[in-house]
Amino acid sequence: AFSGNTNADSVVYYKLQHSIKARFLRFVPLDWNPNGRIGMRIEVYGCTYRSEVVGFDGKSCLIYTLNKKLINALKDVISLKFKTMQSDGILLHREGQNGDHITLELTKGKLSLLINLGDTKTHPSNAQINITLGSLLDDQHWHSVLIEHFNNQVNFTVDKHTHHFHAKGEFSYLDLDYELSFGGIPVPGKSGTLSRRNFHGCFENIYYNGVNIIDLARRH
Repeated sequence: AFSGNTNADSVVYYKLQHSIKARFLRFVPLDWNPNGRIGMRIEVYGCTYRSEVVGFDGKSCLIYTLNKKLINALKDVISLKFKTMQSDGILLHREGQNGDHITLELTKGKLSLLINLGDTKTHPSNAQINITLGSLLDDQHWHSVLIEHFNNQVNFTVDKHTHHFHAKGEFSYLDLDYELSFGGIPVPGKSGTLSRRNFHGCFENIYYNGVNIIDLARRH
């Protein structure tokens, strides 16, 4: 609740402690000034928000080739927003030579993060990780995703709901290629994931370790 002014001229100013993202704001009067007439004037000041949007038709994908010089083997941060009316589709995929791969996939309206260490003989105790978050995400509204991989700690966040996962030591040694695909898998996957559907919908503000992927695609 915010207290207003007590006369016709003075301004009461509030600065929110935390930032918010909203499409609409609703103000509900709780009480009027007993000594004055009923009235309410409000101004809202925001900050700049950069939006880069790309659309996928279910047959396309966006491929980002990583700069080997900028790769930090112990840290990966991927963030994006998506909206779709389709309940299934690949949002993100990256794989390696030995069957290792990371896949972010929408399945029946839920978002799954699949991490596969490939060789079950080498890594029998922790060969596959599958984390599922969210539901009814195929509602044509924007949903935010954040994947943070620090050493062998994984934080998977969908619309502010976070799953923390601590993998065993071998997770640090995922043998992955220098190529990251968004929206689908461009060629028959070494990990046998060809049968999965490509994404049909929109992505907004794809970032990989601070790199604006959509902006790079526009400029290159």
